[in-house]
Order: sequence, then structure tokens, then C-alpha cells
Amino acid sequence: MDYSTASGEEKLPEENSFWAVYLLRCSDGSLYAGVTVDLTRRVRQHNGELVGGARYTQCRRPVSVVWSRSVPDRGAAQRLEAQLKRLSKSEKERLVSGVELTIGSGEQRDGK
Repeated sequence: MDYSTASGEEKLPEENSFWAVYLLRCSDGSLYAGVTVDLTRRVRQHNGELVGGARYTQCRRPVSVVWSRSVPDRGAAQRLEAQLKRLSKSEKERLVSGVELTIGSGEQRDGK
């Protein structure tokens, strides 16, 4: 197992790769926002398959990705994550359902 991300630090993305900002749906219906360079690995961490998931998701498993957006750098990812966290639950639900809200300046929208 790779324990290098157990400290909460993300590995730097390779050149020409992107940071992902995401919303997870937890088993209790709540939404969790985060950033990563490897969304598949991060979801596995949140679901307890790998070391390093967030404390919030540990008692709310399983989780699944319901929305994500790619951005070019870590700073943009963290700014977008902060904007997501300021949205109300109903605004986040609208975003998940496909309603385009005026948040961030991401390069690409992945939808669900």
C-alpha cells in the first residue's frame, strides 16, 4: 500500500494534468467537497479501501462522486472548493442536478 498520502498531502500532478474539485454524496445524504489530483484514488481513500480518507467520511460510507470539475492548478482547486463549501445544501443539490451555477472558472465541467 502507498502510505505517502496518509498525512493529507497530495502528490504533485504531472505536467499537463489537472486538479479535480469534487462533491461526494455520503450514505447519510450529506455532501462533502474536496480536491485531489487523482479522483479515483481519493474516492477509494474516502471509502476506506486505502489509507488517507477524511474523518468526515469515515462514518458516512459508502460515498460516491456526484459532481466534479477539473482546474489547472492547486490554487484554483482550493478557491473553487472554498466557494463550494460556502454554498447552501440546496445550491449544492442544484449543482449536482446539472444546473450551472456561477462558481469558479474551471477548465472543464464533468457533470455527474
